[in-house]
Amino acid sequence: MKIAIIGGGYVGLVSGACFAEFGTSVAVVEADTAKRQMLREGVIPIYEPGLDKLVADNAAAGRLAFPDTLEAGIEGAEAVFIAVGTPTRRGDGHADLTYVFAAVEQVLKNLTRPTVIVTKSTVPVGTGRKILDMARALRPDLAVEVASNPEFLREGSAINDFMRPDRVVVGADCEHAREVLRRLYRPLYLIEAPLVFTTLETAELIKYAANGFLAMKITFINEMADLCEKLGADVNDVARGIGLDGRIGRKFLHAGPGFGGSCFPKDTLALMRIAEEAGAPSRLIQSVVAVNDARKESMAARVAAAMGGDVAGKTIAVLGLAFKPETDDMREAPSLPLVRGLISRGARVQAFDPASIEQAKPLLPDSVVYAQDTNAALTGADALVLVTEWNEFRALPLPRLKELMKGNVVVDLRNVFDPRLMQQAGFVYSGIGRRPV
Repeated sequence: MKIAIIGGGYVGLVSGACFAEFGTSVAVVEADTAKRQMLREGVIPIYEPGLDKLVADNAAAGRLAFPDTLEAGIEGAEAVFIAVGTPTRRGDGHADLTYVFAAVEQVLKNLTRPTVIVTKSTVPVGTGRKILDMARALRPDLAVEVASNPEFLREGSAINDFMRPDRVVVGADCEHAREVLRRLYRPLYLIEAPLVFTTLETAELIKYAANGFLAMKITFINEMADLCEKLGADVNDVARGIGLDGRIGRKFLHAGPGFGGSCFPKDTLALMRIAEEAGAPSRLIQSVVAVNDARKESMAARVAAAMGGDVAGKTIAVLGLAFKPETDDMREAPSLPLVRGLISRGARVQAFDPASIEQAKPLLPDSVVYAQDTNAALTGADALVLVTEWNEFRALPLPRLKELMKGNVVVDLRNVFDPRLMQQAGFVYSGIGRRPV
């Protein structure tokens, strides 16, 4: 079986490599010439653990290719996946489908056989119908079907998520499209991964509903953290106490500086707009968006409060810039408003992240000092702010920490450190929603 994937970005590259690992012949069509050449040479433009080896192995085996043209890529493909970006549209918060429709148009113009066009990109409800209309208008001579197959990949663990998914969602109205996707995902039958078939509209909404609900869990526990600080309770215990309830679950109940990344911010905003236009506004999602935005903007003030209200002239070590560990993704990262806010208050920022420094540089003020490692970031710092919970930050030796730093303030935005041990070591510790020691 041969498939083509239009777009060699995060979703397209991970999906393509994983489908190839299943034994499928995959052509990943990437329009950017430089990026395409990098991929051919085994240079992966994104940070995702294990992806470099997966791409190299399947390219060497002849199952994964990066053709020069779209025409060559889709030739003989039974299914063509659209995996291009759908960024937030300026001005109104809707998903921008410019790249999606441009890709579909090019595919339709160059098809030579009946094919299933599958949206892998996150697209608003109704997009599949519009693609089907385009197919009927542009290629009435071919039997072109449309399906929706939303991705549920977590950055940092995307390969495992693809290979061992909680479920695979397929939205399609015709049996032929369902059969093509059923054969493509057949290797997952061995691990009994649920294959959920729905209509096009339902599949499109499932992706937004899932991300909206998870974002709501994060926002809920963050608000509980604020309440814990007022009442002298501990949010970690609250999260454990409610998370052990099978109806709620433990995942996504980690208090912190707010969610970021490529999915939750844009998908909650898009879902809010979709609901408004449908005449069924979601006040819950509206609140999630507003609360999360305000939370990220408030983190600089939290650091200033931990330092007595003023950070002017102080050197602050910021550990972690990416929105989460095991990725270099800086999209909507909480570190961005934090660092900007600290600098606007007169602080000097020394930052380190194991993977995302080059991605962060164009997004942050020029005055930020980028350290080559953790020790360099801590040297001479009046305060430490932990933003991203990379494993190498979790076990920082406190004697070494004290030796390197000039001050003794630690602001732990991920609740990684033990407050009691911090206090015993002489640090002034501030976590999120944690009861004072």
